[in-house]
Amino acid sequence: MNNDPFKEYIRESEPAKRDKGHAWHTAIGLQEVDGLKTSDYLAHTAVRNIEGEITFEEANALLQTYYEQNPARDASDRTEEADKVSARIAALLSERAFSFTPNEYLSIHRKLFAGIYPHAGRSRDYNITKREWVLNGATVLYGSATELRATLDYDFSEERAFSYRGLSMDEIIRHLAVFVSRLWQIHVFAEGNTRTTAVFFIKYLRTLGFDATNDVFAENAWYFRNSLVRANYSDLKNDVHETTEYLETFLRNLLLDEDHPLHNRAMHISGTFKELEKANIEGKKANIDREKANIEGIFTAKTALHVRKLQETLGFQTAFGRSDVQRVLGLKPTRSSAILREMAERGIIEPVAGYGKGKYRFRRQTG
Repeated sequence: MNNDPFKEYIRESEPAKRDKGHAWHTAIGLQEVDGLKTSDYLAHTAVRNIEGEITFEEANALLQTYYEQNPARDASDRTEEADKVSARIAALLSERAFSFTPNEYLSIHRKLFAGIYPHAGRSRDYNITKREWVLNGATVLYGSATELRATLDYDFSEERAFSYRGLSMDEIIRHLAVFVSRLWQIHVFAEGNTRTTAVFFIKYLRTLGFDATNDVFAENAWYFRNSLVRANYSDLKNDVHETTEYLETFLRNLLLDEDHPLHNRAMHISGTFKELEKANIEGKKANIDREKANIEGIFTAKTALHVRKLQETLGFQTAFGRSDVQRVLGLKPTRSSAILREMAERGIIEPVAGYGKGKYRFRRQTG
């Protein structure tokens, strides 16, 4: 996302502002599934809506006028699409009306992309392929154009008849992952499938009692799309199997507020990125071991403990000073100043300009 003015509203105690903040944050984040970026004008408009200055209808009207007066100079510039679709997603997520039907699914696509795609709200009439980064350029096998409505109707009827009664949360999440991945794989629309599916799925989750209003969709939209891809792709000769494990991890963060790392590189079928990540982790561990040995060798045992605690707590801060050392270690000002001086003399920390007198940061360790 280019702009993220919504954090303060998400933490806002006033429910109306908090809910709108979540809706806009998610709406803008979802543009990432197609690599789109929103404008500063949209962020400004969103804040006005959250503050209650304008309605969603007025926000959409302002965007329409803005782009009539400021048309894109380049056909490849899809900022207008990102802005308009974000505003429409935010409005839909703020509505509580919902019907679990294929027509609702089609209607969401029409509402999101009317005036943007000529086929808004209509099923595609041709077969498609899409080269996927996570599949090393391969494509998922999407639903046949001649069977789209029949397949859509079947999946909806199966889900409608399914009972969640008596299931554990693990089983519920696994079933939801299978349902949404199958819905996405049909790929009813020529464009805009993932954004439509995400909006529909969020609204469906709410009918099941899930809040689904944290930052997971907003900040991990591309992960969501790649996890859908991996849930629908197999290459048995190369030992690649379709799996919902990544999608389930995403849903655990979304629905249970767990905090599993969501790295797109972990899903790449080549496994190359996993090996690189492992090598990086091992390198970092080696650096940490060297740092510990260095600290133990130049400080007393008690001071070394203080230094390690400061590294763990303040290691990635741009700047810190004596008051931070006092807060972390619970020491008096004179002793805190002495520790800073000792660390500076031994090259563990370095002065930082521009943050006031007596500010430092830890030196970046190299291999």
